[in-house]
Amino acid sequence: MKLLSSLLLFATLLPPGLALAGSDDPTDQTDASAFVASLRFKEGEISIPEADAKLRLGNDFHYLDKADARRVLESFWGNPPDDTVLGLVVPRSTPLTDDRSWAVVVTYSDDGYIADEDAARIDYDEMLADMKAADPEFNEERQKQGYEALHLIGWAAQPHYDATHKKLYWAKELHAEGVDGNTLNYDIRVLGRRGYLSFNAISAMSDLGAVRAGMQSLLPLVEFDQGARYADYDASRDKLAGYGIAALVGGGLAAKAGLFGKLGIVLLKLWKLVAVAFVGLVALIGKLLGRKKKAVVN
Repeated sequence: MKLLSSLLLFATLLPPGLALAGSDDPTDQTDASAFVASLRFKEGEISIPEADAKLRLGNDFHYLDKADARRVLESFWGNPPDDTVLGLVVPRSTPLTDDRSWAVVVTYSDDGYIADEDAARIDYDEMLADMKAADPEFNEERQKQGYEALHLIGWAAQPHYDATHKKLYWAKELHAEGVDGNTLNYDIRVLGRRGYLSFNAISAMSDLGAVRAGMQSLLPLVEFDQGARYADYDASRDKLAGYGIAALVGGGLAAKAGLFGKLGIVLLKLWKLVAVAFVGLVALIGKLLGRKKKAVVN
Protein backbone atom coordinates (compact mmCIF):
# COMPACT_ATOMS: atom_id res chain seq x y z
CA MET A 1 0.00 0.00 0.00
CA LYS A 2 1.40 3.44 -0.93
CA LEU A 3 0.18 5.11 2.26
CA LEU A 4 1.11 8.79 2.35
CA SER A 5 3.20 8.32 -0.79
CA SER A 6 3.17 11.99 -1.67
CA LEU A 7 5.31 12.91 1.31
CA LEU A 8 8.93 13.92 0.91
CA LEU A 9 11.81 11.74 2.04
CA PHE A 10 14.08 12.67 4.92
CA ALA A 11 16.85 15.09 4.09
CA THR A 12 20.45 15.16 5.24
CA LEU A 13 21.19 18.12 7.48
CA LEU A 14 24.10 20.24 6.31
CA PRO A 15 25.82 23.14 8.09
CA PRO A 16 24.70 26.59 6.91
CA GLY A 17 26.72 27.79 3.95
CA LEU A 18 27.98 24.32 3.01
CA ALA A 19 28.02 24.08 -0.78
CA LEU A 20 26.32 21.19 -2.52
CA ALA A 21 28.48 19.72 -5.25
CA GLY A 22 27.27 20.61 -8.71
CA SER A 23 24.59 22.99 -7.48
CA ASP A 24 24.01 26.73 -7.24
CA ASP A 25 25.45 28.01 -3.99
CA PRO A 26 24.08 31.42 -3.03
CA THR A 27 26.27 32.20 0.00
CA ASP A 28 25.56 35.88 0.53
CA GLN A 29 22.76 38.34 -0.08
CA THR A 30 24.04 39.33 -3.53
CA ASP A 31 24.11 35.73 -4.71
CA ALA A 32 20.76 35.02 -3.06
CA SER A 33 19.13 37.99 -4.76
CA ALA A 34 20.56 36.96 -8.13
CA PHE A 35 19.30 33.43 -7.63
CA VAL A 36 15.77 34.57 -6.76
CA ALA A 37 15.80 36.98 -9.73
CA SER A 38 16.44 34.01 -12.02
CA LEU A 39 13.24 32.27 -10.93
CA ARG A 40 10.15 32.39 -13.15
CA PHE A 41 7.29 33.28 -10.83
CA LYS A 42 3.79 32.65 -12.12
CA GLU A 43 0.67 34.57 -11.15
CA GLY A 44 -3.10 34.14 -11.17
CA GLU A 45 -4.64 30.83 -12.19
CA ILE A 46 -2.17 27.94 -12.01
CA SER A 47 -2.85 24.56 -13.55
CA ILE A 48 -1.59 21.44 -11.78
CA PRO A 49 -2.01 18.86 -14.56
CA GLU A 50 -0.65 15.93 -12.54
CA ALA A 51 -3.63 16.30 -10.22
CA ASP A 52 -6.24 17.69 -12.64
CA ALA A 53 -6.49 20.70 -10.35
CA LYS A 54 -6.11 24.47 -10.29
CA LEU A 55 -4.84 27.17 -7.95
CA ARG A 56 -6.40 30.62 -8.24
CA LEU A 57 -3.80 32.61 -6.35
CA GLY A 58 -5.11 36.16 -6.47
CA ASN A 59 -2.84 38.90 -5.11
CA ASP A 60 -1.38 37.22 -2.03
CA PHE A 61 0.76 34.49 -3.60
CA HIS A 62 2.81 33.60 -6.61
CA TYR A 63 3.96 30.20 -7.81
CA LEU A 64 7.03 28.33 -8.99
CA ASP A 65 6.54 25.31 -11.20
CA LYS A 66 8.31 21.99 -10.69
CA ALA A 67 11.69 22.94 -12.17
CA ASP A 68 12.09 26.20 -10.27
CA ALA A 69 10.53 24.78 -7.10
CA ARG A 70 13.17 22.05 -7.09
CA ARG A 71 15.91 24.61 -7.70
CA VAL A 72 14.77 26.47 -4.59
CA LEU A 73 14.38 23.37 -2.46
CA GLU A 74 17.50 21.56 -3.62
CA SER A 75 20.03 24.22 -4.69
CA PHE A 76 18.93 27.22 -2.61
CA TRP A 77 17.83 25.47 0.59
CA GLY A 78 19.95 22.33 0.31
CA ASN A 79 17.29 19.59 0.26
CA PRO A 80 17.96 16.26 -1.47
CA PRO A 81 16.49 15.64 -4.94
CA ASP A 82 12.79 14.75 -4.95
CA ASP A 83 10.78 14.45 -8.14
CA THR A 84 7.45 14.27 -6.28
CA VAL A 85 7.51 18.06 -5.82
CA LEU A 86 5.03 19.69 -8.21
CA GLY A 87 5.49 23.32 -7.24
CA LEU A 88 6.03 25.92 -4.59
CA VAL A 89 3.53 28.55 -3.45
CA VAL A 90 5.35 31.66 -2.22
CA PRO A 91 3.70 34.49 -0.24
CA ARG A 92 4.22 37.86 -1.92
CA SER A 93 4.51 39.54 1.48
CA THR A 94 7.80 37.83 2.36
CA PRO A 95 10.44 37.43 -0.39
CA LEU A 96 12.53 34.28 -0.45
CA THR A 97 15.58 36.34 0.48
CA ASP A 98 13.92 37.57 3.65
CA ASP A 99 15.00 36.17 7.01
CA ARG A 100 11.39 35.23 7.82
CA SER A 101 10.49 33.75 4.46
CA TRP A 102 8.32 30.67 4.16
CA ALA A 103 6.73 28.78 1.30
CA VAL A 104 4.34 25.91 0.64
CA VAL A 105 5.43 22.70 -1.06
CA VAL A 106 2.83 21.17 -3.39
CA THR A 107 2.65 17.42 -3.96
CA TYR A 108 -0.05 14.99 -5.08
CA SER A 109 -0.93 11.44 -4.07
CA ASP A 110 -2.85 9.20 -6.47
CA ASP A 111 -3.51 6.55 -3.82
CA GLY A 112 -7.21 6.67 -4.66
CA TYR A 113 -10.47 8.00 -3.28
CA ILE A 114 -10.32 8.53 0.50
CA ALA A 115 -13.61 7.72 2.20
CA ASP A 116 -14.35 10.35 4.84
CA GLU A 117 -16.95 8.56 6.93
CA ASP A 118 -14.55 8.43 9.86
CA ALA A 119 -13.98 12.20 9.97
CA ALA A 120 -16.78 13.09 12.37
CA ARG A 121 -15.80 10.30 14.78
CA ILE A 122 -12.12 11.11 15.16
CA ASP A 123 -11.00 12.04 18.67
CA TYR A 124 -7.99 14.26 17.94
CA ASP A 125 -7.00 14.50 21.61
CA GLU A 126 -6.80 10.71 21.74
CA MET A 127 -4.90 10.67 18.46
CA LEU A 128 -2.40 13.18 19.81
CA ALA A 129 -1.85 11.06 22.92
CA ASP A 130 -1.31 7.96 20.77
CA MET A 131 1.16 9.80 18.54
CA LYS A 132 3.11 11.03 21.55
CA ALA A 133 3.16 7.51 22.99
CA ALA A 134 4.70 6.30 19.74
CA ASP A 135 7.63 8.73 20.11
CA PRO A 136 10.14 6.17 21.48
CA GLU A 137 9.57 3.65 18.70
CA PHE A 138 9.51 6.38 16.08
CA ASN A 139 12.73 7.96 17.32
CA GLU A 140 14.53 4.64 17.60
CA GLU A 141 14.05 4.27 13.84
CA ARG A 142 15.01 7.91 13.20
CA GLN A 143 18.24 7.57 15.12
CA LYS A 144 19.13 4.38 13.29
CA GLN A 145 18.95 6.43 10.11
CA GLY A 146 21.17 9.16 11.58
CA TYR A 147 18.57 11.81 12.45
CA GLU A 148 17.98 13.68 15.67
CA ALA A 149 15.17 12.48 17.92
CA LEU A 150 11.95 14.34 17.17
CA HIS A 151 9.18 14.94 19.69
CA LEU A 152 5.61 15.96 19.02
CA ILE A 153 4.68 18.76 21.44
CA GLY A 154 1.07 19.21 20.43
CA TRP A 155 -1.35 20.68 17.94
CA ALA A 156 -0.45 24.18 16.81
CA ALA A 157 -3.83 24.12 15.07
CA GLN A 158 -6.23 21.28 15.85
CA PRO A 159 -7.25 19.24 12.79
CA HIS A 160 -10.36 20.48 11.05
CA TYR A 161 -12.17 18.74 8.19
CA ASP A 162 -14.55 20.69 5.96
CA ALA A 163 -16.91 17.94 4.81
CA THR A 164 -18.60 20.24 2.30
CA HIS A 165 -15.48 21.26 0.40
CA LYS A 166 -13.46 18.10 1.23
CA LYS A 167 -10.53 20.03 2.68
CA LEU A 168 -8.55 19.18 5.77
CA TYR A 169 -5.96 21.18 7.68
CA TRP A 170 -3.93 20.90 10.85
CA ALA A 171 -0.63 22.06 12.32
CA LYS A 172 1.87 20.40 14.64
CA GLU A 173 4.43 21.83 16.99
CA LEU A 174 7.57 19.70 17.16
CA HIS A 175 10.94 19.75 18.88
CA ALA A 176 14.26 18.19 17.93
CA GLU A 177 16.58 17.11 20.75
CA GLY A 178 19.52 19.38 21.41
CA VAL A 179 17.85 22.36 19.75
CA ASP A 180 16.63 25.65 21.19
CA GLY A 181 13.08 26.39 20.09
CA ASN A 182 10.35 24.48 18.30
CA THR A 183 9.18 24.25 14.72
CA LEU A 184 5.79 24.53 13.06
CA ASN A 185 4.48 22.09 10.47
CA TYR A 186 1.25 23.33 8.84
CA ASP A 187 -0.61 21.00 6.47
CA ILE A 188 -3.53 21.20 4.06
CA ARG A 189 -5.06 18.23 2.22
CA VAL A 190 -7.61 18.65 -0.56
CA LEU A 191 -9.45 15.44 -1.44
CA GLY A 192 -10.28 14.52 -5.00
CA ARG A 193 -11.64 11.63 -7.01
CA ARG A 194 -8.32 9.78 -7.41
CA GLY A 195 -6.28 11.03 -4.49
CA TYR A 196 -5.37 14.23 -2.68
CA LEU A 197 -3.33 17.38 -3.07
CA SER A 198 -0.92 18.17 -0.26
CA PHE A 199 0.25 21.64 0.78
CA ASN A 200 2.95 21.68 3.43
CA ALA A 201 4.48 24.75 5.06
CA ILE A 202 7.38 24.74 7.50
CA SER A 203 8.54 27.56 9.73
CA ALA A 204 9.66 28.40 13.24
CA MET A 205 6.86 28.49 15.84
CA SER A 206 7.42 32.23 16.13
CA ASP A 207 5.99 32.54 12.62
CA LEU A 208 2.74 30.75 13.49
CA GLY A 209 0.55 33.83 13.06
CA ALA A 210 1.81 34.65 9.57
CA VAL A 211 1.80 31.03 8.38
CA ARG A 212 -1.66 30.32 9.79
CA ALA A 213 -3.11 33.41 8.13
CA GLY A 214 -1.39 32.57 4.84
CA MET A 215 -2.51 28.94 4.82
CA GLN A 216 -6.09 29.90 5.63
CA SER A 217 -5.99 32.35 2.72
CA LEU A 218 -4.64 29.61 0.47
CA LEU A 219 -7.24 27.02 1.49
CA PRO A 220 -10.17 28.27 -0.65
CA LEU A 221 -7.95 28.89 -3.69
CA VAL A 222 -7.46 25.20 -4.48
CA GLU A 223 -9.90 23.01 -6.38
CA PHE A 224 -9.96 19.96 -8.62
CA ASP A 225 -11.16 20.20 -12.20
CA GLN A 226 -14.59 19.00 -13.23
CA GLY A 227 -14.46 15.21 -13.48
CA ALA A 228 -11.64 14.94 -10.92
CA ARG A 229 -13.57 16.25 -7.94
CA TYR A 230 -14.45 14.23 -4.88
CA ALA A 231 -18.10 14.14 -5.94
CA ASP A 232 -17.11 12.58 -9.30
CA TYR A 233 -15.99 9.32 -7.68
CA ASP A 234 -17.31 6.21 -9.44
CA ALA A 235 -17.22 3.21 -7.13
CA SER A 236 -17.57 0.82 -10.09
CA ARG A 237 -14.25 1.80 -11.65
CA ASP A 238 -12.23 4.11 -9.39
CA LYS A 239 -9.57 2.99 -6.93
CA LEU A 240 -10.36 3.25 -3.24
CA ALA A 241 -7.52 4.26 -0.93
CA GLY A 242 -6.80 1.85 1.91
CA TYR A 243 -7.06 4.51 4.63
CA GLY A 244 -9.24 7.37 5.80
CA ILE A 245 -9.01 10.87 7.23
CA ALA A 246 -7.44 9.70 10.47
CA ALA A 247 -4.44 8.24 8.65
CA LEU A 248 -3.83 11.50 6.79
CA VAL A 249 -3.48 13.37 10.07
CA GLY A 250 -1.87 10.64 12.17
CA GLY A 251 1.07 10.10 9.86
CA GLY A 252 2.73 7.93 12.49
CA LEU A 253 0.39 5.14 11.39
CA ALA A 254 2.58 4.77 8.33
CA ALA A 255 5.57 3.80 10.45
CA LYS A 256 3.84 0.60 11.51
CA ALA A 257 3.29 -0.22 7.86
CA GLY A 258 7.04 -0.12 7.28
CA LEU A 259 6.90 3.24 5.53
CA PHE A 260 9.02 5.24 7.95
CA GLY A 261 10.81 7.06 5.16
CA LYS A 262 7.58 8.72 4.00
CA LEU A 263 6.02 9.68 7.30
CA GLY A 264 5.47 13.24 6.33
CA ILE A 265 8.20 14.55 8.58
CA VAL A 266 10.13 17.54 7.38
CA LEU A 267 13.67 18.34 8.45
CA LEU A 268 14.36 22.00 8.96
CA LYS A 269 17.71 23.57 9.85
CA LEU A 270 18.05 27.19 10.83
CA TRP A 271 21.21 29.18 11.43
CA LYS A 272 20.87 28.88 15.22
CA LEU A 273 17.85 26.61 15.26
CA VAL A 274 17.67 23.08 13.93
CA ALA A 275 14.11 21.87 13.94
CA VAL A 276 12.39 18.87 12.47
CA ALA A 277 8.81 18.78 11.33
CA PHE A 278 6.57 17.06 8.81
CA VAL A 279 7.47 15.65 4.88
CA GLY A 280 8.26 14.85 2.93
CA LEU A 281 7.70 18.45 0.44
CA VAL A 282 5.58 18.79 0.55
CA ALA A 283 6.26 21.46 3.18
CA LEU A 284 8.36 22.83 3.35
CA ILE A 285 10.99 25.47 4.24
CA GLY A 286 13.44 28.03 4.46
CA LYS A 287 15.53 30.95 5.08
CA LEU A 288 18.89 31.32 3.45
CA LEU A 289 19.82 34.60 5.10
CA GLY A 290 20.19 33.97 8.80
CA ARG A 291 18.49 30.57 8.47
CA LYS A 292 19.20 27.37 6.55
CA LYS A 293 16.22 25.14 5.84
CA LYS A 294 16.53 21.48 5.36
CA ALA A 295 13.77 19.43 3.88
CA VAL A 296 10.19 19.18 3.23
CA VAL A 297 6.97 16.52 3.89
CA ASN A 298 2.93 14.80 5.91
